[in-house]
Amino acid sequence: MINMAKLLHQLRWFAWLMVASALASEPGARSNMEAYWPQWRGPLATGVAPQADPPVHWSEGKNIRWKIPLPGKGHSTPIIYGDRIFLMLAAPVGDAQKPVYDNAPGTHDNVGVTHRHQFAVLAINRTNGDVLWKKIVREEFPHEGGHETGSLASNSPVTDGERVYACFGSRGLYCLDFNGELKWQKDLGRMQTLHAHGEGSSPVLYGDALILCWDHEGDSFLYSLDKRTGKERWKIARDEKTSWSTPLVVEHEGKPQIVISATKRVRSYDLATGALLWECAGLSRNVVSSPVAGHGMVFAGNSYDWQSMLAIKLAGAKGDITDTPQVAWKLNRMTPYVSSPLLYGNTLYFLRHNQNILSRLEPETGKPLGEALRLDGIRDFIFASPVGAAGRIYITGRDGRTVVLRHDRDNGQLSVNSLDDIFSASPALAGRELYLRGEHFLYCIAERTGS
Repeated sequence: MINMAKLLHQLRWFAWLMVASALASEPGARSNMEAYWPQWRGPLATGVAPQADPPVHWSEGKNIRWKIPLPGKGHSTPIIYGDRIFLMLAAPVGDAQKPVYDNAPGTHDNVGVTHRHQFAVLAINRTNGDVLWKKIVREEFPHEGGHETGSLASNSPVTDGERVYACFGSRGLYCLDFNGELKWQKDLGRMQTLHAHGEGSSPVLYGDALILCWDHEGDSFLYSLDKRTGKERWKIARDEKTSWSTPLVVEHEGKPQIVISATKRVRSYDLATGALLWECAGLSRNVVSSPVAGHGMVFAGNSYDWQSMLAIKLAGAKGDITDTPQVAWKLNRMTPYVSSPLLYGNTLYFLRHNQNILSRLEPETGKPLGEALRLDGIRDFIFASPVGAAGRIYITGRDGRTVVLRHDRDNGQLSVNSLDDIFSASPALAGRELYLRGEHFLYCIAERTGS
């Protein structure tokens, strides 16, 4: 039997609690959380899959259960529910046109748009990699091309076990059932992102609320929508420019709040009303890394104009807490840019900027747990966020190499595994499998007898 109170405390997510408890009552159902990676950063929103036990070693010829070509590009993380995988992509269609380049201020390293694109959600059979359905939700000529390393489908979907919610930003927000039928859609307008580098914040579910952050160079907002209908519950204006981080719902003293990392402030809002609870300055521009929470604290960082990480105590947080004792500790070096931190038990892990340098800290104090580690097996930038399971840490670089480390005080290296693709999407873990989404292929990595 599942201890409902303990599970609620552990997941801080009412919808996920109801899904897990319902499945646990079915004969032969897998153990709680084993078959799920239902949102960006996994079931706990920390990067950890508590019941997963994926392989340590793999290659193109070893421990690949299946590998399928993807009919489009996207950097969003696949999500997993039971026997299904859901992912988002954008695919060029029609004849090429003369490239249209973005003219936003500060534009650099961008790609021109040459095609109309179809924006689609895929459902894939987890057992064999068969595509169960593909739903094209929009077709248009994108108004921004994005950074040369980016994609037009970088927002990750989220599921409550009955429906899938996919946000393509300027191309709309969509709710689909598990058969691919469109239940509702919502157009929130057009984003103009900083440097025209693209969009990426993912929606978040909590109970019946679907939360979406809309930070860009125009008017920015935080939305709470009814997940069943898409109707607006509340909409709060935000004094922010472009950010790419995903909101984090945190329960403190029995009340949920929405925490968002952004340029001017890390802010927390009451989930029920949208009222601002607290705010804290200290991050620089271009916030991509999403916050994590645990040990009664929120950890938010970025690295652009300067390096910064803030550890904020939730107890007593109210109003502007900048430079107050509510900020338990700060860092001004080694902080992440694109990837998000991994909070695994009593260790906070994060990468330096987009580099192969891993820091390990004690969450409550910020005290280093040993020297920073150089991940010598990875030779390119790291955009994917670290993930953890079964006492191990998995870190994937764009060069196709994944370093596996022990999750202990020494963090000894267990393996370096190489695949023939480019990886920017963060891994997903479920059961005894690891899922890696590349530029061209989706891999299911699982132990194979005799491989």
